[in-house]
Amino acid sequence: MLQAPSKLRLLSPRGLTSTLMDRGRISDAMPYRKRYSTSQGPDPQEAQLDYRKFLDMLRHDNDLVEINTEVDPHLELGAIIRRVSEVNDKAPLFNNIKGARDGLWRVAGNAASLRPNDKDRYGRIARSLGLEPTASWKQICHRWQSGKRAKVLSPNVLPSGPCKDNKIMGDKIDLTTLPVPYLHTGDGGKYIQTYGVHVLQMPDGSWTNWSIFRGMVYDKNRIVCLVGGGQHNSMIRDAWLEAGKKEVPWALAFGVPPAASLAAAMPVPEGVSEAEYVGALVGKPLDLVKCDLNDLFVPANSEIVFEGTFSLTDKAYEGPFEDYMGVIFEGDRRMQPLFTVDAITYRNDAIMPVSVPGRITDESVRSCPPASLYMTILTGDILQHTTAALASAELLELLQRKGLPIKEANCPLETYATWCALQVDIEKLGDMKTSPAELCKRIGDLAFKDKSCMLVNRIILVGDDVDVFDWNDVMWAIVTRCRPGKDETLFEEVRGHPITPYMSHGPHGNPTQGGKVISDCLMPIEYQGKRDFRECSFNKSYPEDVKNKVRAGWKDMGFTVQS
Repeated sequence: MLQAPSKLRLLSPRGLTSTLMDRGRISDAMPYRKRYSTSQGPDPQEAQLDYRKFLDMLRHDNDLVEINTEVDPHLELGAIIRRVSEVNDKAPLFNNIKGARDGLWRVAGNAASLRPNDKDRYGRIARSLGLEPTASWKQICHRWQSGKRAKVLSPNVLPSGPCKDNKIMGDKIDLTTLPVPYLHTGDGGKYIQTYGVHVLQMPDGSWTNWSIFRGMVYDKNRIVCLVGGGQHNSMIRDAWLEAGKKEVPWALAFGVPPAASLAAAMPVPEGVSEAEYVGALVGKPLDLVKCDLNDLFVPANSEIVFEGTFSLTDKAYEGPFEDYMGVIFEGDRRMQPLFTVDAITYRNDAIMPVSVPGRITDESVRSCPPASLYMTILTGDILQHTTAALASAELLELLQRKGLPIKEANCPLETYATWCALQVDIEKLGDMKTSPAELCKRIGDLAFKDKSCMLVNRIILVGDDVDVFDWNDVMWAIVTRCRPGKDETLFEEVRGHPITPYMSHGPHGNPTQGGKVISDCLMPIEYQGKRDFRECSFNKSYPEDVKNKVRAGWKDMGFTVQS
């Protein structure tokens, strides 16, 4: 039963009142919001332990945009968050989500995305760990490791907490009526869980695991979640199966302390409960409350908590989902477990954290090679790098003359021009009726025996959806499409490049012979002249009308990075 008050009066700056039932208006004077002078601000140590204080911290850093105009959870919300990730703009807090009612819900995005400036690029992650926003990646990693050396601190168990302010129970729950976002056009459904923390416990209560794995709405009180093998949550699942059970007590907490979100996403050692690890990390016990319907515990200041069960027998199709690798395949869905929601508890004016994954794009990196490479070129090594880089044009001409379906070739300066990326015409490749092994051998036999490839140690084959002149594109293809060892062809019976340190000083034989490889980043279907996948990005994942609306309103929403 809904226990929230029917109306919550909030004083707006204009002296007007508004209510949580007023879908078209949300006051600027939310209970947790504060305004800080330049001489004071929120406590960084508290910000890592409270999601709302973390948002206050971002506001203090001038790294938060509050959007009070109505935003549609169907694609528009996802497009805005995705674009923020790609241009490294401020984190958005959406105060007026179309369809929100009874305090469910506002939305916050990009909690761990990068900032645009080198000085505080990792500022949001740093703030999640109680560090100054200018902390380096090295300092962040050392901070994380410190938790493994610190004394474990058992959490405080409180009788109640803000996450108990409002409750919806049993048959009053209907997930299909909530403003669950449809994040990308390729998604198989509405993903309600992208940044919440699942809570599962061993049958004997000896170990509680917190983890983050995606989940989409299946029906009014169930979600279907991707549960991978070999992870801690699957170990707990297997223990319940061995105990002869058909379902597992479960909770899902949204808007948990930022340090807890990071702990849930990281490989904390098996048997260590994340709640204890977070206490050791921050030097202060985490405040927890017991769930109403089971014996699990969740952060007391969580924004929203689902309570229920994880079925060990009932499954449904999950996916597709445009995930963080930045590639989506048509019809890519699998049978996954169903989770039943029997209770929803939440804070007043709750905030749902949302992640919209896709390709990570850093404009500052993509637009130019590292400064160190320019300095190398300007201080005397111009002949070496220029010769290797321009040799790609010679290689392109050679391969095209021999009838191979190569459209473009480039030796990226980021690799000191020792790699060469070749863009393959997929339609012509399909007409060739060749195999990966045959294509790689043919290209390698030509390229590595030709003077144009004298300085090239690695050739990378990519499809024509990859820009070989864009370093990020090339690296994305390698990371997502080339299985180490299996999709690589070695060439040891060719002339080597002895200036390369691993050739001249390595332990593997003749420094003047071999050491060349072709990395095949073509998917099997591309050898048939087809492509059943595409990039996940702002440009590729949203219809033109949505993209145009987002671009047109970018500045008015309060964002500052233009692209």
